[in-house]
Amino acid sequence: MSAKGNCYDNACAESFFHSLKVECIHGERFDTRARMRATVFEYIEVDYNRQRRHSTQGYISPEFFELRMSA
Repeated sequence: MSAKGNCYDNACAESFFHSLKVECIHGERFDTRARMRATVFEYIEVDYNRQRRHSTQGYISPEFFELRMSA
């Protein structure tokens, strides 16, 4: 991490939260907190971590990246 106030300190976290808000939460109405938590959990564990392509991995999904690295 860089010094306090450096604009690159939170770039990864800000990118993730932007994706979360735009792709999962924006425009949604949740009846309960539990439903919101389940929706966010599903987005992170199913879509973001397994299927979504990441630029740091050569624009392939994390699942495919792991399979390719273990073979």
